[in-house]
Order: sequence, then C-alpha cells, then structure tokens
Amino acid sequence: MTMTLETVAGEGVAGGLALTVCEARLLCPGIRHVVLADPGGRALPSFTPGSHIAVEWAEGRRNSYSLTGPSLEPDHYAISVRLDENGHGGSRWIHDLQPGQTIRVSLPRSAFAPVLNARHHVLIAGGIGVTPILSHVRAAVEWGRSFEVVYSFRDRLGAHADELAALCGERLVTVSTPEELAGHLVPVLADQPLGTHVYTCGPAPMISAVADWARDCGWPPGRVHSEAFGAGPLPAGAPFAAKLGRSGMIVPVPSGTSLLEALLDKGINVPNLCRQGVCGECRLSVRGGEIEHRDMFLTDEEKASGDSIMPCVSRAAGDRLEIEL
Repeated sequence: MTMTLETVAGEGVAGGLALTVCEARLLCPGIRHVVLADPGGRALPSFTPGSHIAVEWAEGRRNSYSLTGPSLEPDHYAISVRLDENGHGGSRWIHDLQPGQTIRVSLPRSAFAPVLNARHHVLIAGGIGVTPILSHVRAAVEWGRSFEVVYSFRDRLGAHADELAALCGERLVTVSTPEELAGHLVPVLADQPLGTHVYTCGPAPMISAVADWARDCGWPPGRVHSEAFGAGPLPAGAPFAAKLGRSGMIVPVPSGTSLLEALLDKGINVPNLCRQGVCGECRLSVRGGEIEHRDMFLTDEEKASGDSIMPCVSRAAGDRLEIEL
C-alpha cells in the first residue's frame, strides 16, 4: 500500500515535506552533514542523481543543497553543508540544527543529471562540490556504469573522501592544487572514447578551466556538464531603482541589497531557491535598462540579449531597470 507523506504548504515548499533531523555531525572543519527522515519512518520520494532540495531556514528564506544519499526509495535524505561566514545565515542555521528538530524542505529537483546513454562518465569535484558527484557515483556503482572521479580538495577538507574511496576504489584520483588537477585531467580529457561525458561541480574558476581544457581537446559542448555551488561573495554594488512594468511601482534597491530581496520586502512574490545565481528559479524578464550580470545560469547569448535577469545576484548597470512584473 502506498502511504502519503506529510506535506507542507508555504512559498517555495508547496507540496514539499516536513522532515525530522535524525543525525547532524561535522564531516571535517566547516562542513556539517545532516540526515533527514520522515517522522513516520516511511520511504521518501526517489530522485535523479545530482538532485537538490530547498531547505527553508526562515520565513520566505531557503537555500538549495545537493542530496548525497541513495536515490531510489530512500529512507532518508542527506545533505552536507559548508559554513559560509559571508552568507545570509542559511548555512549557519543548518550548522545549528540538532537531532529531533523538524524542518521544511522542497521535493527533490535536478538540473545536473547523468546522461544515461553515455559510454563513460568523468566526474570532477572541487571542495563541497563533491555532494552531487557522490550522488552520481552511487548510481553509477548501482547500475554498473563506466566512470572515474577526480576530487580536488585542500588538506583535511575532503568531505566524503573516505566514502568515495570505498565506492570508487582505483577509479578515484585526489588532488590538492589547480596545477595537480590540470596535470592529471588534461591527459584524461585528451584520451577519452567517443560518447564520454564530463561533469564538474565546484567553484566557478575550476568549472571554467575544465570547460576550456575540454574545448581545447575537441570536446563538443553537449558532452560537458557543470553545476557551480555559488557565486561567492559579491560587491555591494551601487543603489538603483527597479520599475515594475505592469503597475508602474518603483522599488528602491540599496547598495548591498539584492533586487530579489528588495522585491520580497515589498511583498512581491518572486519564486526563488538557491539565491546564488545558479538554479535559475528567480529569472525575470527585463523591459528596459542595462544589466550587470553576476549569475552562472544564463548563457553568454542570453546575457547579451539583455532581456533577462537573475535578481538574486545581478543588478542594474545604471540607476534604473524596468522589469516585467
């Protein structure tokens, strides 16, 4: 018999889940591992490897985190979260969670799934970017897919390194510097069979470097996949005003405040998840004005067209921006 999990309502988690923290511990300095389960012990919805959930950490505030555990009818969801001292408080909230607390999360979503008909998978993780890669590895082992993993991390900061080693055996290579990464990965990319796909999750400079190396080795763009884990600290930016095209309302956006925050503070509902310019959930259409693009979601062509903005990170390049709201 199929049993219905307890669902919760609310912006961003409508149709989501109310889950209980059953484990919370440090994996390594600055990275906390949290295990969530249904209060009634029922199986949770299955998910595609590379999926994430949005965790609501305050009213109208949520952050997205990759799922690291088993993906088929799991009895728990697991996330590993790096403490961001420069963030808005979401990671600190996660680090303060204790077993027994109940939290609200969205259903899993994926924008970084494995290509099922790929001949071989080259999986590259940088720092906390290991979380979706671990999910990929679990599925690859379970389904007997051909894969190899390169994990770049600094000393003592290799979250899940032991777990990856147990899953991968000789298919795992660890490095600790950009030079070591290039020294190992460039020859790998230069000698891959047709039908191989490469997946990178980590900081933006590493993703850019891997994409450049793949291009130089003749890889078609369709076989190169990536997911960044955030834009990192951004300049406060100059103040500007956003005009809402439908109502004519003017919304001031002070320096240090994102356009998304300014809109939400005015009671204007804008769907959002990651708030880091990665997921694309908060994308808005732009009617007029120049944009200072800071996101990692829009393509170069989309940014050049000037008709879309990710308000969680991007700003007006001038003193006024008109958006389709």
